[in-house]
Amino acid sequence: MKTSKIREARLIVVKVGTSTLTYPSGFINLRHMERLVKCISDLQNSGRRMVLVSSGAVGCGSGKIGMGGDELSTEQKQAAAAVGQCELIGMYSRLFGEYGHTVAQLLLTRDVTDIPHRRQHAENTFRVLIEHGCIPVINENDPVSSEEIMYGGNDTLAATVATLCGADLLINLSDIDGFFEEDPKKNPGAPLIPYVAAITPEFEAKAGGAGTKRGTGGMAAKIRAAKMCTQNGVPMIIANGANPDILYDIAEGDFVGTLFDAAKE
Repeated sequence: MKTSKIREARLIVVKVGTSTLTYPSGFINLRHMERLVKCISDLQNSGRRMVLVSSGAVGCGSGKIGMGGDELSTEQKQAAAAVGQCELIGMYSRLFGEYGHTVAQLLLTRDVTDIPHRRQHAENTFRVLIEHGCIPVINENDPVSSEEIMYGGNDTLAATVATLCGADLLINLSDIDGFFEEDPKKNPGAPLIPYVAAITPEFEAKAGGAGTKRGTGGMAAKIRAAKMCTQNGVPMIIANGANPDILYDIAEGDFVGTLFDAAKE
């Protein structure tokens, strides 16, 4: 896929992880969040249509109500998410509002997208919101999720949202620059792979395990998300979200990251 196609993308889904949005304490990293909102608002102003898949509810909620420790029970995570969702959407509504944009919150579980008539309702809701210039903010409905209806992380959720919306591009902002030949935390000299034409079994085998303690992802989850996207005709980029201004670089087609090309029909 040529970078010119990236520049031509009109409907873009941005996924941001917990480690980008919050401090290790769980509280919101206001500087990162404000910069992220400014960039997304500016891209929306440029004529694109933006959708945000935001992690951070559990981390934000646990920090808010003082749930310490790295390991939380399922019940504690669900309770923390109930608090954190309020915090996150309140912040997003205020910050996007400062730039003249309206947000809409959608909390999804897998049964919504697995059951045909519910999937159609979700697609219709996305379509109407986007037509009216709203910026949908999506997360999993963690407080009521069970193992049977969980997406298993926001990487998978973001890929699902991208296909539901008929997006032109999914940008997966992570705590790493992209996909490397080897784990750069173990081998700092490992080369970055800037372009992936097809996700083969051998390529999937290079992916590692879980991500940070505050997140649920990891490179393996991102590769699964990329596979889901590309098989449905949506290219995906993994890039480092430490500086949200990278969204401008991506929109211009000149960025550091890994582009997974959409499967050819």
